[in-house]
Amino acid sequence: MAVAGGTEIPAEINSPIYDRMKEIKSFDETKLGVKGLVDAGVTKIPKFFVQSPKDLKDDHGPSSVQRGIPIVDLEGVEREDRRREIVEEIREVLETWGFFQVINHGVPQRVLDEMIHGVRRFNEEFEEEKMAFYSRDPDKRMKFSSNFDLYQAKAANWRDTLACRMAPDFEDPAELPRTCREILVEYSKHIKQVAETMFALLSEVLGLRPNHLKELGCLDGHVILSHYYPACPEPELTIGTSKHTDSGFLTLLLQDEIGGLQVLHQNHNWVDVPPVTGALVVNIADLLQLVTNDKFKSVIHRVKAQEFGPRISVACFFTTHFYPSTKLYGPIKELVTEENPPKYRQVTTREYVAKYYEVGLGSEHPLNYFRV
Repeated sequence: MAVAGGTEIPAEINSPIYDRMKEIKSFDETKLGVKGLVDAGVTKIPKFFVQSPKDLKDDHGPSSVQRGIPIVDLEGVEREDRRREIVEEIREVLETWGFFQVINHGVPQRVLDEMIHGVRRFNEEFEEEKMAFYSRDPDKRMKFSSNFDLYQAKAANWRDTLACRMAPDFEDPAELPRTCREILVEYSKHIKQVAETMFALLSEVLGLRPNHLKELGCLDGHVILSHYYPACPEPELTIGTSKHTDSGFLTLLLQDEIGGLQVLHQNHNWVDVPPVTGALVVNIADLLQLVTNDKFKSVIHRVKAQEFGPRISVACFFTTHFYPSTKLYGPIKELVTEENPPKYRQVTTREYVAKYYEVGLGSEHPLNYFRV
């Protein structure tokens, strides 16, 4: 028997008589996701969810972690003196973490709470609504699915997702699931305002005009991915979300009180990102690393599977991945010098996400394919 985290994995998992693709297809065709398995009363997870031991371990070696994920207070950001302090705080955080949480960001607690409740309603109230939205079409504006890389990943994640493209071309709220329609529209408006503030602050960290990243197009589109992580009967064998970086420019994440999100700090240790009431998690994504020529780093993170739940999170990715555009992104010319030449070739957001989808979560960093 193989061993994962001290737990024995039955030998038949790797048996030649096991038809992995048939089991995946059967799961996919239910259109009910991981929650459908839990509702059916499974006590052992399907074999295609079992992760390798190396992907489940907690540490990569010695680390100098002195404190937890930093929290940046945006209170007073409109005042010049306080704004300078916030810019310096973010500069320091990005040099050491690439991940932080923000409080006093302007989104009312009522909106944050209702967004979490809306995701719960969608996943728990009406199976027919979920099934109607189920799709693997990458161009579909609104869709429900379990594991976007289900057919190419080495092992599936214990997670279901509702993906809603809210900009740049969203017009009709009737396209959204009725169980979370109103809050998705309201949350989208609020979260875009937070992102506008963050991109301005990040521009200033780079020594650029506050509007620079916005004018570059980083704020043009956003997709809201609402994740639902059911309680897992064998959390020691699988994972909620495999280690990965995000593919857009910036991610703003709302998480409930359950926890489970972890950041790989300085490529050594997995560090928990504890839930903080009213906070949003901020992390640099791949395309922002590309345009800043590695000045900002897109950091590896994951979500652990847990025996209790569900865990609910709402990730807003600022990107135009799924919008047909020929606009090219490369290192910002103001950040390039003879001593620091461009590290990446120019790429469209659509080309980048195509490679991201091709390699899947837990694989080689997609940015490596675009280095010069």
